[in-house]
Amino acid sequence: MGSLPSPPNPVSTPQPSAENNSSCKNRVYVAFRYRDPQPSESISIMIYSYDPSNNSWNLVTLVPGLIENHGLKDFAMVSIGDWIYIIGGRLFHQQRAQMAEDESNLSTEVDIEVLSSVLRYNVRTDRWSKCASLAIPRYDFACTVCENKIYVAGGKSMLASATGVSSAEVYEPTTDEWTPLPNMSTLRYKCVAVPWQGKIHVVGGFALKADSDCTRPYNFMAERSSAEVYDTRTREWDLVRGMWQLDVPPNQIVAVDGKLLSSGDCLKVWKGHIEAYDWEQNIWNEVDGSRLWSLNSPISNDSNHDYNRGIVQQLYLTIAPIGTSLYLLAGYRMDGGDLPRTKSIVHKFDTSATSNAWTSFEPMEEDGEKVLCSHCCIVHLSD
Repeated sequence: MGSLPSPPNPVSTPQPSAENNSSCKNRVYVAFRYRDPQPSESISIMIYSYDPSNNSWNLVTLVPGLIENHGLKDFAMVSIGDWIYIIGGRLFHQQRAQMAEDESNLSTEVDIEVLSSVLRYNVRTDRWSKCASLAIPRYDFACTVCENKIYVAGGKSMLASATGVSSAEVYEPTTDEWTPLPNMSTLRYKCVAVPWQGKIHVVGGFALKADSDCTRPYNFMAERSSAEVYDTRTREWDLVRGMWQLDVPPNQIVAVDGKLLSSGDCLKVWKGHIEAYDWEQNIWNEVDGSRLWSLNSPISNDSNHDYNRGIVQQLYLTIAPIGTSLYLLAGYRMDGGDLPRTKSIVHKFDTSATSNAWTSFEPMEEDGEKVLCSHCCIVHLSD
């Protein structure tokens, strides 16, 4: 990664609760790369913005500092005010091998190192800058924003490691400093973080008790389906068993109108409906009216319409909570002849609606197979 200037202190802005605040424009920012770029193209991490008001996509910027044929994955992307932060991740080298018999270009990703670097991008000034690094490098970690501070926990810190880490830290943008937090009671990775009821919830993932003897496979003490909850006032972690209910890590969990909502897990990002967490019963329940079969396989009923011909698989799903609505940004791999194509479709679910809660927008199609690099983040641009 190349060097960038240190940033000025950002100005934190409160996030409006109303979805259609007249003085605020919401933009959803998403990081993509192409799975197999053409030999003449370099690997780029592309930051797109999505405008919910008119269902439009715009390529905003590329993540700087990547040398030729190198990419970044499993990092976290969050926003505070006008800034988007790119945190940690795995640096990899993409190697291409041309097969003479079919003249096809095959590529493999070879991991190089785990990064502790942090970059941020100002959406107004179109400026990238370098921030203070994490205390330890990490990827596949939990990351969220609470009270204009960034919290990270868990993840893996070494490429060859079979387990996660228990460490956590918090970033203060006004001073550009990371501060260590108390360790969790579990070694945890592929977990997700969400602020809820004034606390940081680190949910699911692959977790072991912190005192597990990782040199002996039979001494691994799993804390399956659990969560760690951090109280920012007492600076203490609490273990909540059974909060996720599945061994498979969650795809994403968001908080809307005082409720925790999820769409699926890492193996099946869309279960066919949205689920809400019941704290008293410690169980996830289907949200009424949230079923949408077309998110898994959006096939048009019109046989003369090309809306969904050639879909091979669902590539990604990321959720943007805005006001009382969820915007589900989905991507699908299409058969495109010599080259695959990606169809992007956005669906909106109004959590406050009593009926007809879903709205589906016109899809967009483009060449190449897109890979989601990190879950989306939202920037609220005031006039």
